Amino acid sequence: MANLPRLYIVGSGGKRKGGVAGAVVARSRTSGHTAATMPNFSTKPLFYSDSGLVRDPLDRKAFEDFSAGSWRDTAAHWLLYWQGKSLFVAGQALLLERFDRAPTVLLGRHDDRQIFALDLSDWEEAEALRFAEAQSAEWADLRRYGPALEAGLAARLAYGRGMAYWHQRTQFCGVCGAPTVSAEGGHVRRCTSLPCGTPHFPRTDPAVIMLVTDDTGPEPRILLGRQAAWTPGMMSTLAGFVEPGESLEEAVRREVWEEVGVRVGTVTYRASQPWPFPSSLMVGFRAQALSFDITVDPSEIESARWFTRSELLDPEIAQHVAPRPDSIARRLIEEWLADAPAAP
Repeated sequence: MANLPRLYIVGSGGKRKGGVAGAVVARSRTSGHTAATMPNFSTKPLFYSDSGLVRDPLDRKAFEDFSAGSWRDTAAHWLLYWQGKSLFVAGQALLLERFDRAPTVLLGRHDDRQIFALDLSDWEEAEALRFAEAQSAEWADLRRYGPALEAGLAARLAYGRGMAYWHQRTQFCGVCGAPTVSAEGGHVRRCTSLPCGTPHFPRTDPAVIMLVTDDTGPEPRILLGRQAAWTPGMMSTLAGFVEPGESLEEAVRREVWEEVGVRVGTVTYRASQPWPFPSSLMVGFRAQALSFDITVDPSEIESARWFTRSELLDPEIAQHVAPRPDSIARRLIEEWLADAPAAP
């Protein structure tokens, strides 16, 4: 286990030294948003998407495979992961100034420091829990605290999580089965078999997420659905993965038809969001409905229904229906609420 240096806390008022050795605690800022008010913040960057990192290929080349140990004396912040979880102290992200083993990946530069991500998933659970306890911290899913963190920090934590996941699942070459090794600061894994030598690069799985709209009635409305595993009452926009040989617009139309039996016409791009839980890029659209009767495919979703603007602005409905505040689904709904005219 690492011999750790001093701690300081990063907050809006600057840096403050603390008592536990070895970490930086990045102070979270609560947003103040509630599900009932469904506020519009469509001008703000989406969660997990604006990391503030300088992603310099020369830095990646300089650290290459981390074997030379140059990372040891580098001014850095370390983001630690274990089984897909990050370290938090009272809801604030715990960062280290140094660690005694090679990082998994160099994420980039931020405020004149290199940002390293290190996956400790090879630790047994008891060791991981002892380490967290020594820092007065806990291992937790980023989505538990992400909406309350400073946006850039949340984005860097998400980026590191996605890269750690990719490294875990690319230990062997998909072409010949030989082991792979990390290169270019953790942004490439190369096959070690000389006849093969295939380079493997981080992958992202594109998924479409769409707000289906109907403007033909007396009040505009949108179509939301839910999966059985979600919090009771919660509804969200429809979504699905893009298939090979399919455009994004085709994927929108296919997924809506498969899930709820509704045909859509015009498909308009709105925004995109990295969602490394574990490895997706969510591409957001509005889709104009051409048919309106709903036929749910129970293998896809549990239920679906149309909601008017008035219903979604009703606090009693909104507090149960609204999807996660850090999701692009929430953004698509809020944006529509801001645009949609009030009922006559």
